[in-house]
Amino acid sequence: MNYRISQRAASLAPSLTLAIDSKAKAMKAAGEDVVGFGAGEPDFDTPQHIKDAAATALASGFTKYTASSGIAELREAIAAKFKQENGLSYKPSQIIVSCGGKHSCCNVILALCEQGDEVIIPAPYWLSYPEMVKLAGATPVILPTSDKTEFKITPEQLRAAITPRTRLFVLNSPSNPTGAVYSPEEIKALGDICVEKGVLIMSDEIYEKLVYDGARHASVAAFSQKHYDATIIVHGFAKAWSMTGWRLGFLAAPEPIAKAIDAVQSHSTSNPTSFAQKGAVAALTGSQAHLPLWLAEYSKRRSYAWQRLNAMPGITCVNAKGAFYLFPNISSLGLNSIDFCSRLLEEEKVAAVPGIAFGAEGYLRISYATSLANIEKGLDRMERFVRKIAGK
Repeated sequence: MNYRISQRAASLAPSLTLAIDSKAKAMKAAGEDVVGFGAGEPDFDTPQHIKDAAATALASGFTKYTASSGIAELREAIAAKFKQENGLSYKPSQIIVSCGGKHSCCNVILALCEQGDEVIIPAPYWLSYPEMVKLAGATPVILPTSDKTEFKITPEQLRAAITPRTRLFVLNSPSNPTGAVYSPEEIKALGDICVEKGVLIMSDEIYEKLVYDGARHASVAAFSQKHYDATIIVHGFAKAWSMTGWRLGFLAAPEPIAKAIDAVQSHSTSNPTSFAQKGAVAALTGSQAHLPLWLAEYSKRRSYAWQRLNAMPGITCVNAKGAFYLFPNISSLGLNSIDFCSRLLEEEKVAAVPGIAFGAEGYLRISYATSLANIEKGLDRMERFVRKIAGK
């Protein structure tokens, strides 16, 4: 049998975050005491009123197909969220509900990009962006940053990278994996260049509500009608409502783009899970009392982890302004990021993700979406490992 694999599939790199998470879970299942800093999901439970709404919908028989782009009630609630929180006016027909934020990103890229197109992606990046671009037959163009610039690209970098082939610019603020948050002025400057050059923007805003130290999220679509017309916002319920396993994302786009994305989705997954969508309505329209409590806890963990990391020999770490990750620089320790993380897991039973997975060698990603007790235990072990390899 000739099991010929398509070039499209063969070109994709496996997810190192999922690989490390799987290995850590296997070690835990074997009885080993592993501290996991790898997973990008909140450790808090989904708020009860959201679960109740989904359970009620399930019990009442709301288990059939819905419109491929989501139920009207949810699309209306999402449009209301954008109006109230972001000052953006979208009709429900411009909203597409998907099977997760990742699905929304993939749908946007598949609907807009093809062979010969270029997509500009700042690094460090969420590791799926370049693979999605390759899946669409387009070419990812990576713009490197470092901790010296707080992992932000400059308008000059963006302008220099744009060519006649540039179709899309990917903007992720707050950022996975660095926790960087662009200021409103920085967002506008990048958006201005895209508007000037006729480049579309995919703005991944899934960590919008997770910001600290007075940082303020700004959507690039809100600066003018031209910015609005150039922007597709991708979002989801996973992070701010701890609904990772629910697989519910959403996006907002100019009408012709939304229509094209709906067509893509209708021929791939069709609709997201019916009763989960009822839970999402409750997430948007019900109590948000959980969020200040979660933010306070995340901020406490972030401060503790940041201080501990910077006290380790050979490690420096920029403090995050958003999301729930830190991205320490380990380049002076003499190990590449894969070797560092492999040895850290094997020798100290601590799971972190190598920076190379995010297009940034010499770093690693630490998720503080775990208890303070776990963070303390994991960083104690990591410090022991670092002191051993640093000879201190």
